Amino acid sequence: MRGSSRIAMQFHVWLFTLAAMFCVVVAPAQTRTALSAAPVGQWVGTWATAPFDGDPWHEIPTLVDCTLLEVVHTSIAGKALRVRLTNEFGIEPLRIDAATIGLSTGESAIQAGSLHALSFGGKSSIVIPAGAQVLSDPVELATPAFVDLAVSLFLPLQQVSAVSVHSSSQQTNYIQVGNEANATRLTSPTTTPSWFFLKGIDVQPVIAGAGAVVAFGDSITDGANSSDDLNHRWPDYLAVRLHNNPATANLSVLNEGIGGNCVLITCVAQNALARFDRDVLAQAGVRYVIVLEGINDIGRLHDPNRPDYHLTAEDLEQGLSQLVARAHEHGIKVFGATVVPYQGAGYVTDKGEQIREAVNTWTRTSGVFDGFVDFDKATRDTEHPLAIAPQYDSGDHLHPKDAGYAAMADSIDLSLFR
Repeated sequence: MRGSSRIAMQFHVWLFTLAAMFCVVVAPAQTRTALSAAPVGQWVGTWATAPFDGDPWHEIPTLVDCTLLEVVHTSIAGKALRVRLTNEFGIEPLRIDAATIGLSTGESAIQAGSLHALSFGGKSSIVIPAGAQVLSDPVELATPAFVDLAVSLFLPLQQVSAVSVHSSSQQTNYIQVGNEANATRLTSPTTTPSWFFLKGIDVQPVIAGAGAVVAFGDSITDGANSSDDLNHRWPDYLAVRLHNNPATANLSVLNEGIGGNCVLITCVAQNALARFDRDVLAQAGVRYVIVLEGINDIGRLHDPNRPDYHLTAEDLEQGLSQLVARAHEHGIKVFGATVVPYQGAGYVTDKGEQIREAVNTWTRTSGVFDGFVDFDKATRDTEHPLAIAPQYDSGDHLHPKDAGYAAMADSIDLSLFR
């Protein structure tokens, strides 16, 4: 009996060992099969904005027990999408009880049959911690290039002491009392010029090898004084040019401009160096960035409330060089853009103009950038080169109008994107 028991025990040990070996060998094979059966798709941003804390130009509306319907404009086509929501500048958790996306047909209306519910880890609601952003689950909604999407968010009653907002968006958005996130047209909305809690839309691209170009800058990149609801900012015009050129049709354009932003100091929103990781490096599929910043740092030289403020061209050049170095760490090419003329804008100083011209010369000749875009040359008055050309001037002698933004985009050499 003892001999039989010993043989039986050895047999069971052998079986256990064999089973363990089988599990070690088979389990990874099962994992590989699952991954190959459901590959993770490439994501590329098709639209984005740069939220910040507060709104210096508009009163923040009541944003509880309401539905926000926010309209955005794509740049490349996708076969599926996901939505980026943000509470990065909130100081309390932000609860969203319902969210949807669909094809906009104008104002607060959504194309019948295109409305899709957004989910987050399979749930229809989510609480976004203070300081955080979230991604929706993928949505199987095919989106053409240059289509308007409507994102609806229902915010229940809660404490919202600070918002993450992109104001003066040149886009009409809508606020409706109550939960109408699933409506294809809001009942009686009010309008707002801002995007709240919305950060970006990524797509799984239709075109192979897709990537994103980030336009990083201030109000001129943001499209100040361009026509509302027409997408006539220079990054919009650039997106169309890229799309129509076969060699660059795989590139989207993401607008990360903030009106009043500075490179080195706090003007409106965090300075460019502080927000660069969030607004450029964290974008999906980014390959290139065009940097147009500096005019607001220069303009502060005229501010009588800043008697101790000092700025040199070398200061701006050092700050811009930091952006290039950080982008290069991520394999991103950086194109510097020359600062546009601003004579007559109200805060011109001799020192400021000297700095602008010096930085523009450095942008063109230093070799720090991977290339440059000469917006100064594209917009200047040929007879008065320190001023923006009358046919491009929106009237404030600083911001272009639609024709000026188009001229800026037209001046960009598309062979840079290779």
